[in-house]
Amino acid sequence: MNINFDKNDGLVPVIIQDEITLQILMLGYMNMEAFEKTEKEGIVTFFSRSKNRLWTKGEESGNFLTVKNVAIDCDQDTILIKVIPKNTVCHTGDFSCFGDKNPKGFLYELEEKISSRIDDKTKGSYTYSLFQRGINKVAQKVGEEAVELVIEAKDNNDELFKNEAADLLYHYLILLKAKNISLQHIEEILLSRDR
Repeated sequence: MNINFDKNDGLVPVIIQDEITLQILMLGYMNMEAFEKTEKEGIVTFFSRSKNRLWTKGEESGNFLTVKNVAIDCDQDTILIKVIPKNTVCHTGDFSCFGDKNPKGFLYELEEKISSRIDDKTKGSYTYSLFQRGINKVAQKVGEEAVELVIEAKDNNDELFKNEAADLLYHYLILLKAKNISLQHIEEILLSRDR
């Protein structure tokens, strides 16, 4: 990667984004040394302008940012790092420096939890027990939830409708896992249909 560290006194802005939900978590700065340390260790290290030294995010709190992907912008003077945050990111205790966890994008986090419960064969997990019953039972459950959603759509109780919609989405994600298809695959098809 060819990063231009010459523009701003040797520092470039770094946008930190959640790998799964795509929520922006924070902004920091790196010099070449911080970038190289981040690449080597796989944990985000910034150059702290207030401390005037390298600073690994989480060195005091333990809330490290594990690097998953690094991209450079077209001018080669801004870095985007997608991470898996260990816990909250902001020093205020909020999920991100821009506020609480955003529900937009949470479906990917839920997809990951569903996958984990199935892959880890989590005992006592409703998700894993349904998955174990086979594709026919999973598909049947999606059908039942779809019918319940249609029934609630005809009534005027928005809370019941929203809960049935959530149940349908949850079971749909289990069905995708059972078919070894990701939510991203479905999004790609929808994107290809966008005119």
